[in-house]
Formats: sequence, structure tokens, C-alpha cells
Amino acid sequence: MLQKLLFIDRDGTIIVEPTDYQVDSMEKLQMMPGAVEALSWIAANLDYTLVMVTNQDGLGTPSFPEEQFWPAQNEMVEILREARVVFSEVLIDRTHPHEKAPTRKPGIGLVKHYCQGNCDLKSSYVIGDRLTDLELAKNLGAKGILLKGKPGQSDPQEIARRGLKQTVVLIASDWAEIAAYLEKHR
Repeated sequence: MLQKLLFIDRDGTIIVEPTDYQVDSMEKLQMMPGAVEALSWIAANLDYTLVMVTNQDGLGTPSFPEEQFWPAQNEMVEILREARVVFSEVLIDRTHPHEKAPTRKPGIGLVKHYCQGNCDLKSSYVIGDRLTDLELAKNLGAKGILLKGKPGQSDPQEIARRGLKQTVVLIASDWAEIAAYLEKHR
């Protein structure tokens, strides 16, 4: 049986994304409302392998030192682990947008090993809060679920302009809506 996957973004999807876009201290770590509960239910009741895929601009550089990133990242992973949410992989792209690296979402460089034939990408989803997450879904041949929140990211005209209408299966207001959709379409 082929593996079904949920590729899940981190900032703005699992945790709240601060205005400076970097969760670089424990004080900035805040889980998205309902994320832990919904992910716990999904992990316990649905047959998906969970993979976190995140862009962390400049991680490991002076503008975003590793020692500022890992305490909050590890705490988030522990909070989820205590709720029985375990990611098979946590994939982090460290580049900046201007570098246009193939590993940076929406590029598939970080996840290309899932395209090798043992995964059911047509039954898999990318869940995120940006259009680049939906573009990743399209590039993988998966479906996209957009968690509303960022201005302009859920604009139907922009979704259509980027050729994403066929990819987007849900624009969700919250995690409960995502869990209900996945249950209905398992």
C-alpha cells in the first residue's frame, strides 16, 4: 500500500508567525489555536505520515543563529510529541527567497525523495498558510489546504492567477475545519 502524506508548514500553520518572521526565542513560541488538538486527532485516527516542511530564512547565519532557533523548535516538537504527534521528518530550508534554491518551497528539493514511487501523492496534502505551500502541493501532484490568516494569501483571483484552483481543495478558517475535511476525505 502506498504511503499517504501530510506535508505541514511550521510558521503560521503549527505555530504563530511573529511580525519579524523569526521564532528565535521561547517568548515567541505560541501554538496556533487548535493545532495541537487537531494534529493529535489526525495522528491517532487517520492514516497519514506527517512531514514538517519549513523555510527558515538564513538559519545558521548571523541574522538567525542556530542557538536562537533550536530551543523553540525543540519545545514545539516536544509539545506535539506529548500529544502523540510525531513527524517522520522535519525538513528545513535555510536559504533566503532571493537565492531561489530548489530546496526552498515551492521547490520540491527537500521532498523529492517522496516522489520515488512508494508514496500516494495524489492522496496526499500540503497544509500551509501561504500560496507557496499551495504551489509546493501543485509541484508534487498533491492537494493543497490553505489555513487562512495572512492578508492576500486566500484571494481567489490570486489563487487562479497562479494556476492553483485545481490544487486547492480547502481554504480553512481553523485546524478543526482541516481535521474535519481530512476525516471526510480519507
